[in-house]
Amino acid sequence: MAGKREVGEGKFSPKKIFVYMSLIVGSLVSLFPFYYMFVMATRLNREINQVPPPFTPGKHLVENFQKVLNSIDFFGAMWNSFFVATTVTLGTLFLSSLAGYAFAKLDFKGKSILFGMILVTMMVPPQLGLIPQYYIITTLGWLNDFKAIIIPGLINAFGIFWMRQYIKDGVPYEIIEAAKIDGCSNFRIYWNIVVPMILPAFATLGIIVFMAVWNDFLWPLVVLRDPSMHTLQVALRSLNDARLLDYGMIMSGTFWATVPLLIVFLLFNRLFIQSLSEGAVK
Repeated sequence: MAGKREVGEGKFSPKKIFVYMSLIVGSLVSLFPFYYMFVMATRLNREINQVPPPFTPGKHLVENFQKVLNSIDFFGAMWNSFFVATTVTLGTLFLSSLAGYAFAKLDFKGKSILFGMILVTMMVPPQLGLIPQYYIITTLGWLNDFKAIIIPGLINAFGIFWMRQYIKDGVPYEIIEAAKIDGCSNFRIYWNIVVPMILPAFATLGIIVFMAVWNDFLWPLVVLRDPSMHTLQVALRSLNDARLLDYGMIMSGTFWATVPLLIVFLLFNRLFIQSLSEGAVK
């Protein structure tokens, strides 16, 4: 009959209930490892090794974290990681967006070939470049220097690809042409017109790059020998050097090393979701 709602279109239709239940279950499954890491960070070794293991927080969070502070320079390593990750992220956002603007809106000879070569580098495992990159860093005398981590990380093939695609679809050619008629240079067009229009893309790429640099372990371990310059992931490794592993201490250090990543994501998640949703609509 006219005016009747079809089955499955109501406020609490079976289809909607199934979707929301699936999302809830998926969220719980995704959050459980982080929750259990927190549980282990609040327990002692003898409690963690019980059968069955505990699934509720204990009372030893401060005690375990104090053991971490006694074993490594946790806050010094966290500052090193924050400095390196922030510097690489800001530099990557600037250079990737600048290159993305050039590939998306400027015409120059060999553009397609050059962009294709950049895409090819994304298919090469980063471990294959470890030895030649180490040789270059040694030749330049950058061992035990943050430049060895920061400068190679400023050029990001995925960042260029991401920015090129976003600018190509999100910045109309008409605005670019109007700015050129008004006498704007290419850099002024980029800085005053393109940058304000691609803030969601900045947020998405920034979160990805910051997390990747923050969690990087292999390259900082290779080039940073001085313990005072260790990043957080390298410093946490030394917690495993003892013959008797203190899982509560290790999980406490890992838990607090993850908190800054959660803060960064929560600060920029609105722009992150906006960027993904805009891409889906387009």
